[in-house]
Amino acid sequence: MIPQSFIQDLLNRIDIVEVVGNRVQLKKAGANFLGLCPFHTEKTPSFTVSPVKQFYHCFGCGRNGSAITFLMEHSGLSFVEAVEELAQGAGMTVPRDDTRVSPEQRAQKQAKTLALTEVMTQASRYYRQQLKQSEAAIAYLKKRGVSGEMAFRFGLGYAPATRDSLKNGFENYRADELVEAGLVIEKHEDDRAVVSGERRYDRFRDRIMFPIRNTRGQVIAFGGRILEKGEPKYLNSPETPLFQKGSELYGLFEARQAIREAGYVLVVEGYMDVVALAQLGFPQSVATLGTACTSAQVQKLMRQTDRIVFSFDGDNAGKGAARRALEASLPLVSDTKSVAFLFLPPEHDPDSYVREYGAGAFEKQVEGAMPLSEFMLQELVAGNDMNTLEGRARAQHKAKPWCQAMAPSALRLQIMRKLGQITQTPDDELEAFLEVARPVARSRRREARLPRPPVVGLERQVMRLLLMYPQFAARLSEADIGAIVDFSPDKGDLLKTVLSAIRELGEQGSYATLVEYLRSGKVDCEQLVHETLDREYEQELALMELVGAVRQIRSRVLASEMEKLFSSGLVGEEENRRYYELKKQQEELKKEMAQENLREKSF
Repeated sequence: MIPQSFIQDLLNRIDIVEVVGNRVQLKKAGANFLGLCPFHTEKTPSFTVSPVKQFYHCFGCGRNGSAITFLMEHSGLSFVEAVEELAQGAGMTVPRDDTRVSPEQRAQKQAKTLALTEVMTQASRYYRQQLKQSEAAIAYLKKRGVSGEMAFRFGLGYAPATRDSLKNGFENYRADELVEAGLVIEKHEDDRAVVSGERRYDRFRDRIMFPIRNTRGQVIAFGGRILEKGEPKYLNSPETPLFQKGSELYGLFEARQAIREAGYVLVVEGYMDVVALAQLGFPQSVATLGTACTSAQVQKLMRQTDRIVFSFDGDNAGKGAARRALEASLPLVSDTKSVAFLFLPPEHDPDSYVREYGAGAFEKQVEGAMPLSEFMLQELVAGNDMNTLEGRARAQHKAKPWCQAMAPSALRLQIMRKLGQITQTPDDELEAFLEVARPVARSRRREARLPRPPVVGLERQVMRLLLMYPQFAARLSEADIGAIVDFSPDKGDLLKTVLSAIRELGEQGSYATLVEYLRSGKVDCEQLVHETLDREYEQELALMELVGAVRQIRSRVLASEMEKLFSSGLVGEEENRRYYELKKQQEELKKEMAQENLREKSF
């Protein structure tokens, strides 16, 4: 069994808009995204995805859920398979044992992640300050044509050449987090550096610093480019709890909007290429992190766009990098997701090409980039004489794992037919040799349309606000909860269950994780979920609504009890004392409500 804490962490890290958008064409519609439902046939879009709730819902057939539920419903995956696919895209490893993480362990992990994030943020701030003070670093960037605006946009910085410059950026240079975040290297006991008492030194020295951000914009690593001659030219942060090199792309956070507007993403080889291209009119550029392109990186890009264009040098190294990108892309390409390869003349990289020939000429190069199918067939034929049986056999042998890696699709069918023509092999014989599966059509059942949510009482209003914003539970006192239960005893058990789930989830609680948690515990929360699906609130307004609803409930509960006491005639001393105690509480509550009304009118 996968620990619940891992599922919560996974849902908090991924973006459901990316997951669904990779499979359904979505368009922005107010605060949400809208598209044609993939679960039933419709001509008018009724399928919505909420980036705030991290939840999808179709008002036509009633399907709804988190990113996990979507993959299970859409792709026919099991729960475990859906979690594994999402985890792979997020660069996470699914725990393989049944050991449940205790609240204390979870809290320690969250605290460690937060501490490392704060360290990286502080380091980024320090490096940016150092860049302003380094004439040599500024001169280097100007020489490369980088403007101050671009340096600011990408958060560029400079790591001074001194051995322990970060001492000036951190109060405690001995903190373990500096080593864990990859900012500082610590020598072992038997190293000679210990003799002089200098066990620690900065990893990055005399380098232009490129912050690497995750999809939330948090700095999780750095790439450093040396100013003068030296090796390595580029130095990356090591892998840490925050950073897995094979899952991240430089510049993706900054390029997301531009990618959507351009309709494609351009993948280049270096950090400086990304910055330069953004300045030259191609902000939809990203770069791999000094290693071969991975399927996780391709998958992350395909969540952003339907077209990826890889730009590599035209030399042997560039061709090798392109082949590795091809292999990483094969399992993910489809009839709606395309990959192309742009090979510039050997004397040019994207930056130099745009500067010499202009943005228009480069755009034409991008538009005419070699499709994956053409590059794949070119690679299969390369080095083999198609006029000989042996050459054709070698091409088919090389094609087998590549075709098997591709999902059943019209694109794969077209590639196989073309390969059959090239190798002079009938389609059925080639298909038998390649051992590829035929596409299987899936039938989708249509569910009944759910009714629109009815007008609900105050207690339901409170519960749906808690569902949407679990963090609001901390604002409820025991007296508030008691009043809600007294006000609506039949809803009391559900309220207590929801509050208990929120406490269990802790800081990781969100709309999607809370619903997933309740459903996994077989809690009947579907009507409550349905009441929140087409509702969007600003957090501040939602909190005001919650506070107002709770005050109204308390007011009504007080009035009800006072009425009962008054009807009894207040014959006893205890009844009199209780009545006036309630009356005092009622007056205090009225003052609170009056003060709140004044504050609202003042804005």
